[in-house]
Amino acid sequence: MRFPWLPGYPGRMTPTTPTPEVAGLLLAAGGGRRLGGRPKALLEHRGRPLVEHAVRVLRDGGCGLVHVVLGAAADEVRARADLGGCTVTVNPGWTEGMGSSLRAGLGALAGTGADAALVLLVDQPGIGAEAVARVRSAYRSRTGIAAAAYGGERGHPVLFGAGLWAEIAAGAAGDQGARAYLRAHRDAITLVECSDVAQAYDIDTVEDLRHLG
Repeated sequence: MRFPWLPGYPGRMTPTTPTPEVAGLLLAAGGGRRLGGRPKALLEHRGRPLVEHAVRVLRDGGCGLVHVVLGAAADEVRARADLGGCTVTVNPGWTEGMGSSLRAGLGALAGTGADAALVLLVDQPGIGAEAVARVRSAYRSRTGIAAAAYGGERGHPVLFGAGLWAEIAAGAAGDQGARAYLRAHRDAITLVECSDVAQAYDIDTVEDLRHLG
């Protein structure tokens, strides 16, 4: 008589836990006001638009599903940058700030079946695939939050479980994005130190362009 359900039985099948679907959410709508109106997505980095570099970082970090939120010069970005395989959302209210782009991105992800969104900003090229992979691996549940840390200080990328998206989107406003939500829930955030593999500088001013290759 065979009893394959018994512990230790040779060849016994064990249940497997499905790998969570962590979608990459790239916010790339900024118009580069302090850069003389040069859209950040189109800044050149290593010979290609910066938005392409950021998409590659998300994919190399393990995000199979990548959503990109565009705004400033969206048509030009789509014409010049290779965003093949990405879902692109154009945020008509991009001048309102990052909060509107976060709302647009989370709204686009709703219904995709993703368990979490890993949010990356297009103007932080010092953050590479290894930091993305570390934060992605910190996923624990659809109501969890994880974020990269640099010397113990919270930064990007940030991972939001899908169960939180509606609440986060409701409070996202101006250039603050989800900062108010994150401050209010700081004790629930899993911090993942990434200072040994990434640099969290922003490309905000003309002086910052020195970081681009």
